[in-house]
Amino acid sequence: MIRMGRSSRNETSESTPSSHNQPASGSSYGSESVSVPSRAVTDSESMARDIKEGRLSGFVGHGTTLSGETSFHAMLRVDGHLVGSVSSGSGTLIVGTNGQVDANVMVSSAMVNGVVNGDIIATERVQLGRTAKVVGNIQTPRIIIEEGAVFEGVCSMMKARETAEQQSAEAESQYRAAQTAAIAVDDDDDDDEDDEDDDDELAEAVSS
Repeated sequence: MIRMGRSSRNETSESTPSSHNQPASGSSYGSESVSVPSRAVTDSESMARDIKEGRLSGFVGHGTTLSGETSFHAMLRVDGHLVGSVSSGSGTLIVGTNGQVDANVMVSSAMVNGVVNGDIIATERVQLGRTAKVVGNIQTPRIIIEEGAVFEGVCSMMKARETAEQQSAEAESQYRAAQTAAIAVDDDDDDDEDDEDDDDELAEAVSS
């Protein structure tokens, strides 16, 4: 699991009413109940919960630079600077508004709100938010580009779809080949049993 960077927790101080504004405890007219609003869940707490529940497998915080080959499962969020290569067979890459990825990306899904300098290959989909900037080629069967996003490169959707269909066809052919092999084994067993029965009948005929 990757978790690097400074915590972005910003605690909001709640101002408590002064004592002279509160009614006396012995007042015969009762006292007003002061409702204190519940503190909003911070980003760091939300990410900590996602990590605990297994939805988030890594986090690169703002002000942090990570270099090298990065592989992950589930989800990786980048709010800092990631250099090298990023790969995940079934995971989702999230690039925050302040995040920058200088790498070729091969993932299942990518949600970009920051900067990506490199090619993106996603087997499911790519979503570019309004603050996204991508310089590189994109290969995916589905893409969402919001107004304001910047994309400099070539997008190939048919090739990605053909690749996915080819992988599916190969998996189906392998499954059918395995079924055929299993049926052939069963037929061989049946033939062996028939041969044994014929031998037994022949032996009985000779003995009689």
